[in-house]
Amino acid sequence: MESDWDTLRALGAVTAACLLLWAAWGVGCTVYVYLLPPVRRGAPWLRAHGAWAVVTGATSGIGKAYAHELARRGLNIVLISRNLSKLEHEAEEIERLHGRLTRVIQVDFTGGLEIYEAVKTGLKGLEVGVLVNNVGMLYEHAMAKLLDCEDVAKRLSDVINCNIMSVAQMTAIVLPQMVSRRKGIVINISSFTDRKPWPLLSAYAASKAFVRNFSQAVGAEYCSQGVLVQTVSPLMIESNMTNNIKYRTLVLNSVDFARQALDTLGLTSQTSGCFSHAVQIALLALSLPSWFCLSRWGPKFLLLLNNATMKAKSSHKRP
Repeated sequence: MESDWDTLRALGAVTAACLLLWAAWGVGCTVYVYLLPPVRRGAPWLRAHGAWAVVTGATSGIGKAYAHELARRGLNIVLISRNLSKLEHEAEEIERLHGRLTRVIQVDFTGGLEIYEAVKTGLKGLEVGVLVNNVGMLYEHAMAKLLDCEDVAKRLSDVINCNIMSVAQMTAIVLPQMVSRRKGIVINISSFTDRKPWPLLSAYAASKAFVRNFSQAVGAEYCSQGVLVQTVSPLMIESNMTNNIKYRTLVLNSVDFARQALDTLGLTSQTSGCFSHAVQIALLALSLPSWFCLSRWGPKFLLLLNNATMKAKSSHKRP
């Protein structure tokens, strides 16, 4: 009997040691990536990969912020989005504020394979050092069950084309020249929802899980050939997707986020983008574990939470 207790104590000690090592590793990585003085943030390191950066979904939110921050750090910018007037406005702003060259390519990423010919033509002859796959869309403007919207087939097709197809096709277009030059950076903007299934965000979360897995696999395939692939998985960022959120302290300014996220390049291949989001996501994982979210009570709780948020938005908008 005593030997059994000794065995249990030994197992407990080993388990505790493993948990302490795991916690220490997590804290150490967080400090290294987010809290130490940033490195490799300047123009010389980025420009060494190529003179041009390509940003999809570049006229608002994270995409716009990345475009301006990359221009500030010395790169010329190709802006890709569906609204030509907004593209031209942002191009003019980048040239005025940062003195960099720009190009615009108008495409709607909810389209099929046919849209990528325009992208190939627009990028012809450019030395692309950085690709930011940012464009994305929600299935619905709020959390909802899969069938709770009109024209389900069209909405699913749009999400798949915009969130999944765009990442794969843009990478396939730009990657060959990066591999041939043995240098390049691909930044894929994902979401905190890429870590596990999320009821009421099923299509969106699944599309972001693709982004995360695709990024990791392609990064492993081409890291030996000088290509860096980074997945950025933030929580809530100021964008069209977070319009009218009442509790603004939870929503990070997109300009600050882009600056902080770009400072993590070369330090990690997977990041929340900033220290505050790393902490918030860790707390969210503890408070909403997968087993609960995927239980029969999980969707009901998330729906109540969503309804409360929508009610807060509605009352906030009243004069």
